[in-house]
Amino acid sequence: MKKTMRSSISFDSQAVVVNFVVCQLFALLTAFGFRLYLHPSKTSPFVRHVVATLLGFYFALFCFGWYALHFLVQSGLTYGIMILTGVEHMHKYCLVVALGYLSFCQITRVYVFDYGMYSADFTGPMMVITQKITSLTFEIHDGMCRKEEQLTPNQKILAIKRMPSLLEYFSYNCNFMGILAGPTCSYNDYIAFIEGTPCRRHRDQQTNGKANGRHKQTDPSPNIEVVRKLATCFFSLMVFLSVCKVFPVERNIDDDFIATTPFYAQVVYLYLSMLTTRPKYYFVWTLADAINNAAGFGFNGYTSDGSPRWDLISNLRIMDIEFATSFKMFLDNWNIQTAHWLKRVCYERCPYNPTAATFILSAMWHGAYPGYYLTFLTGIVVTLAARAMRHNVRPHFLGSPSHKLVYDVITWAGTQIAICYTVVPFVLLSVGPSMKFYRSWYFSVHIGCVLLAVALPVKPRHLRLKEQQKGLHLAPILSHVDSTSTDSNCNQKTKAT
Repeated sequence: MKKTMRSSISFDSQAVVVNFVVCQLFALLTAFGFRLYLHPSKTSPFVRHVVATLLGFYFALFCFGWYALHFLVQSGLTYGIMILTGVEHMHKYCLVVALGYLSFCQITRVYVFDYGMYSADFTGPMMVITQKITSLTFEIHDGMCRKEEQLTPNQKILAIKRMPSLLEYFSYNCNFMGILAGPTCSYNDYIAFIEGTPCRRHRDQQTNGKANGRHKQTDPSPNIEVVRKLATCFFSLMVFLSVCKVFPVERNIDDDFIATTPFYAQVVYLYLSMLTTRPKYYFVWTLADAINNAAGFGFNGYTSDGSPRWDLISNLRIMDIEFATSFKMFLDNWNIQTAHWLKRVCYERCPYNPTAATFILSAMWHGAYPGYYLTFLTGIVVTLAARAMRHNVRPHFLGSPSHKLVYDVITWAGTQIAICYTVVPFVLLSVGPSMKFYRSWYFSVHIGCVLLAVALPVKPRHLRLKEQQKGLHLAPILSHVDSTSTDSNCNQKTKAT
């Protein structure tokens, strides 16, 4: 009976995966039509909102059936909170309700239905919707409750000055371009895309005349970028299907493998087994990015040579991930939009222990598997150790290019092993197998990171921020003193002449 039930669950999971891929491919074709036939120059924002929302609901129903109603319930509950409560506290209430509803669905799915069936499920889209809901409410709070001088430069850009309508809200949360796999985007960026307003900003580059796109009001074609990203998707899928089964992660905890394999070979196998799990994420996230680009969303200005950039809402930079030389560099380029969300909602606003709070929020958001919590708790100590190494050791290797190269090679190897060691529980999911793996390594990375964090202290974040602010405050004064001194010297030289 249990075997039959398990087979039925497995078949249903495979069907959901097939539906997911079919929906994403159909969404890609629909996105081209949306850009060509419902361009802002040809139709109104109202029509674009309606079409994007209805298509999103259709794809959700096709892929997940009536489980898709959870998307409406979660969005509806939080919109009611936004309307009924004041802007002063609604961001807190919406964070609790959205995250609580997501956690309830994740717990019931994991412990009631299909524990361990690591496949596409209806809580995946809810994770993205949770990000959008909480980001939106914090940005409304910033724009309608806080004074402008209290905001950081990035918060000023993202701040929302008016409450969104119900249609705008559901369109933002459930549009067909991001309903299944995201990525998360800011509300202001999405509304600018729907309304066809000129690009107001580009977060990752400085204003530089016409090159940055701020003065270039053309509407570049995304076709070349979409083809490039589809090629990346195809290559990632082929690598995953052909190589993943050759290096199963579960072999890292096989008794015979641990007993008969030298430790250096275990390290190499750990790296290869975790390396081959990443292409499936590359496939899903790059395809989602291509869908948004095909609809005309994601344009981020121009490069210095005049080429259009389509990375406004990109979720990963593959080469920067594979060649990351620090834990921070890896995290900054992996699941980028989630990292932005965690930074804006938690890290920048938490007054105490923001690193620990951010990792805990990330674990809660990811789901109910114990392995997630082991991964993110390990990530805390690894992050602290990596930060201490960077602040205390890196400056000694910047004297010459050869020393810097040696440092980069060593830190690349250390970063990749630390990432693999940290993420093993994320893949194994359960406590028993995860602890078995860590015991086979004698918790060596945990112990080493704790010792590094203690032996190489780093100034607390609030003290570093004060020093930065003090430096920014003194910069104009020092500049004025330097200019006055220069003028005085010039006058003295003139008199002497």
